[in-house]
Amino acid sequence: MNSSLLDGNYWDERYKNKATGWDIGYASPAIINYAAESIAKDASILIPGCGNAYEAKALLDMGFHQITLLDIAPTLVAKVRKEFANSPQIQIVCQDFFQHQGQYDYIIEQTFFCALDPSLRPSYVQQMHTLLKPQGILMGLLFKREFAQQGPPFGGDQTEYQQLFASQFDILKLTDSTNSIPQRQGNELFFELRKK
Repeated sequence: MNSSLLDGNYWDERYKNKATGWDIGYASPAIINYAAESIAKDASILIPGCGNAYEAKALLDMGFHQITLLDIAPTLVAKVRKEFANSPQIQIVCQDFFQHQGQYDYIIEQTFFCALDPSLRPSYVQQMHTLLKPQGILMGLLFKREFAQQGPPFGGDQTEYQQLFASQFDILKLTDSTNSIPQRQGNELFFELRKK
């Protein structure tokens, strides 16, 4: 699919029609376990392509209080804003990721990378680098497989990801995920990258 077609209108229609097969209905255990063990409660965190923001809810419950949610779909953003109306710890932005400005200690990747046309991957890496503070961390999950149907989602493999990120990030971890959700078991990589 042409990357220009995967715009705000495309994703807004997906949410309006409840065509959200990627939505697992709860926070990803791999991400929440990492946050509990490795992220300070006062860290600034960005979740791009936040979707229904299950990770944000879990982080809020854990005591994190500087969370920014970013999504391009107005219908979804309106819903999330309503859900977090009484949570000033969470800022919600309706914007194209590539236009976003800010500086964060951590950026959490959860089914956002795979939603972008692969032609945008170099731009994704550059924008992540720009949005992170010095020594900032990009972490999360990536698919370790290709998909038979035309994406999204778009897959990939470990070698491709290493080559993609190596110029801008120190790769601290890029390994098989040990606590993926059951339906993605064996098909995900957990990664932790530090801004160079």
